[in-house]
Amino acid sequence: MALTLISKAFAEGTPIPRKYALEGENIFPPLAWGAAPEKTQSFALIIEDPDAPSGTFRHCGIANIPAQWSALVESVDTMQEQALRFYKNDFGNARYDGPRPPAGDPPHRYIFRLAALDVPRVTLPEAAGAEAMWQKVTKHTLAEASLTGSYQA
Repeated sequence: MALTLISKAFAEGTPIPRKYALEGENIFPPLAWGAAPEKTQSFALIIEDPDAPSGTFRHCGIANIPAQWSALVESVDTMQEQALRFYKNDFGNARYDGPRPPAGDPPHRYIFRLAALDVPRVTLPEAAGAEAMWQKVTKHTLAEASLTGSYQA
Protein backbone atom coordinates (compact mmCIF):
# COMPACT_ATOMS: atom_id res chain seq x y z
CA MET A 1 0.00 0.00 0.00
CA ALA A 2 1.25 3.49 -0.88
CA LEU A 3 1.69 6.45 1.48
CA THR A 4 -1.58 8.42 1.75
CA LEU A 5 -2.35 12.00 2.79
CA ILE A 6 -5.79 13.39 3.71
CA SER A 7 -7.39 16.31 5.53
CA LYS A 8 -10.69 16.46 7.39
CA ALA A 9 -10.88 20.13 6.30
CA PHE A 10 -11.09 19.47 2.55
CA ALA A 11 -11.03 16.55 0.12
CA GLU A 12 -8.75 16.00 -2.87
CA GLY A 13 -9.53 18.53 -5.60
CA THR A 14 -12.02 20.55 -3.56
CA PRO A 15 -11.82 24.16 -2.30
CA ILE A 16 -9.83 24.87 0.86
CA PRO A 17 -12.10 26.61 3.41
CA ARG A 18 -11.49 30.35 3.92
CA LYS A 19 -10.55 29.63 7.55
CA TYR A 20 -7.20 28.24 6.29
CA ALA A 21 -6.51 31.12 3.86
CA LEU A 22 -4.39 34.17 4.57
CA GLU A 23 -7.48 36.38 4.32
CA GLY A 24 -9.32 34.10 6.76
CA GLU A 25 -7.92 32.85 10.08
CA ASN A 26 -4.67 31.76 8.37
CA ILE A 27 -4.42 28.56 10.39
CA PHE A 28 -2.72 25.34 9.34
CA PRO A 29 -5.30 22.74 8.21
CA PRO A 30 -5.33 19.34 9.91
CA LEU A 31 -3.56 16.60 7.95
CA ALA A 32 -3.34 12.83 8.46
CA TRP A 33 -1.41 10.10 6.68
CA GLY A 34 -1.00 6.37 6.61
CA ALA A 35 0.85 3.44 5.04
CA ALA A 36 4.33 4.90 5.58
CA PRO A 37 7.20 2.65 4.47
CA GLU A 38 8.61 0.44 7.20
CA LYS A 39 12.02 2.16 7.14
CA THR A 40 10.62 5.69 7.61
CA GLN A 41 12.68 7.69 10.13
CA SER A 42 10.91 11.06 9.74
CA PHE A 43 8.59 13.04 7.49
CA ALA A 44 8.74 16.39 5.69
CA LEU A 45 5.95 18.50 4.21
CA ILE A 46 5.81 21.31 1.69
CA ILE A 47 2.78 23.30 0.53
CA GLU A 48 3.07 24.86 -2.92
CA ASP A 49 0.96 27.00 -5.25
CA PRO A 50 2.08 26.14 -8.81
CA ASP A 51 -0.36 28.69 -10.24
CA ALA A 52 1.22 31.81 -8.71
CA PRO A 53 1.93 34.54 -11.29
CA SER A 54 5.69 34.49 -10.59
CA GLY A 55 5.97 30.69 -10.60
CA THR A 56 5.63 28.10 -7.86
CA PHE A 57 5.09 29.81 -4.50
CA ARG A 58 5.81 27.93 -1.25
CA HIS A 59 3.40 28.51 1.64
CA CYS A 60 4.99 26.19 4.21
CA GLY A 61 7.92 23.85 4.69
CA ILE A 62 8.25 21.49 7.67
CA ALA A 63 10.92 18.89 8.38
CA ASN A 64 11.80 16.61 11.29
CA ILE A 65 8.25 15.36 11.75
CA PRO A 66 8.73 12.28 13.97
CA ALA A 67 8.33 8.89 12.30
CA GLN A 68 5.76 7.75 14.87
CA TRP A 69 3.42 10.63 13.99
CA SER A 70 0.56 10.06 11.57
CA ALA A 71 -0.98 13.54 11.64
CA LEU A 72 -0.40 17.27 12.01
CA VAL A 73 -3.15 18.95 14.01
CA GLU A 74 -4.88 22.17 13.06
CA SER A 75 -2.69 25.19 13.92
CA VAL A 76 0.39 22.96 14.43
CA ASP A 77 2.59 25.91 13.42
CA THR A 78 1.51 27.90 16.49
CA MET A 79 2.47 25.17 18.96
CA GLN A 80 5.83 24.92 20.71
CA GLU A 81 6.61 21.44 19.40
CA GLN A 82 10.38 21.00 19.63
CA ALA A 83 10.59 18.15 17.13
CA LEU A 84 9.34 20.13 14.13
CA ARG A 85 11.45 22.53 12.09
CA PHE A 86 9.65 25.14 10.03
CA TYR A 87 11.55 26.61 7.09
CA LYS A 88 10.86 30.05 5.62
CA ASN A 89 8.01 30.17 3.14
CA ASP A 90 8.05 32.54 0.18
CA PHE A 91 6.43 35.24 2.33
CA GLY A 92 9.65 35.08 4.42
CA ASN A 93 8.02 33.47 7.47
CA ALA A 94 9.04 30.21 9.18
CA ARG A 95 5.41 29.09 9.58
CA TYR A 96 2.31 28.33 7.55
CA ASP A 97 0.77 31.15 5.54
CA GLY A 98 -2.38 30.10 3.75
CA PRO A 99 -3.66 30.62 0.23
CA ARG A 100 -3.72 34.17 -1.12
CA PRO A 101 -4.09 34.25 -4.89
CA PRO A 102 -4.35 37.68 -6.52
CA ALA A 103 -7.88 39.06 -6.73
CA GLY A 104 -9.45 38.22 -10.07
CA ASP A 105 -7.27 35.16 -10.67
CA PRO A 106 -9.00 31.86 -11.38
CA PRO A 107 -8.73 29.32 -8.55
CA HIS A 108 -5.16 28.36 -7.65
CA ARG A 109 -4.12 24.83 -6.73
CA TYR A 110 -2.41 24.25 -3.39
CA ILE A 111 -0.43 21.03 -3.29
CA PHE A 112 0.39 19.52 0.10
CA ARG A 113 3.30 17.09 -0.42
CA LEU A 114 4.38 14.71 2.34
CA ALA A 115 7.62 12.75 2.09
CA ALA A 116 8.59 9.75 4.20
CA LEU A 117 12.34 10.00 4.78
CA ASP A 118 15.16 7.55 5.49
CA VAL A 119 16.86 9.98 7.92
CA PRO A 120 15.68 11.08 11.38
CA ARG A 121 16.53 14.78 10.92
CA VAL A 122 17.18 17.32 8.20
CA THR A 123 19.60 20.11 9.02
CA LEU A 124 19.95 23.29 7.01
CA PRO A 125 21.07 26.84 7.89
CA GLU A 126 18.56 29.03 9.74
CA ALA A 127 18.07 31.18 6.63
CA ALA A 128 17.16 28.20 4.42
CA GLY A 129 13.78 28.33 2.81
CA ALA A 130 11.13 25.72 2.15
CA GLU A 131 12.39 25.16 -1.40
CA ALA A 132 15.95 24.38 -0.18
CA MET A 133 14.55 22.06 2.48
CA TRP A 134 12.50 20.17 -0.09
CA GLN A 135 15.48 19.83 -2.43
CA LYS A 136 17.45 18.28 0.44
CA VAL A 137 14.70 15.87 1.54
CA THR A 138 14.13 14.56 -1.99
CA LYS A 139 17.51 12.82 -1.70
CA HIS A 140 16.16 10.90 1.32
CA THR A 141 12.58 10.22 0.18
CA LEU A 142 11.26 6.68 0.53
CA ALA A 143 7.70 7.57 -0.53
CA GLU A 144 5.63 10.65 -1.25
CA ALA A 145 1.92 11.44 -1.02
CA SER A 146 0.06 14.57 -2.03
CA LEU A 147 -3.25 16.30 -1.44
CA THR A 148 -4.45 19.14 -3.67
CA GLY A 149 -7.00 21.77 -2.73
CA SER A 150 -7.99 24.96 -4.52
CA TYR A 151 -8.66 28.52 -3.45
CA GLN A 152 -9.93 31.68 -5.13
CA ALA A 153 -9.91 35.15 -3.58
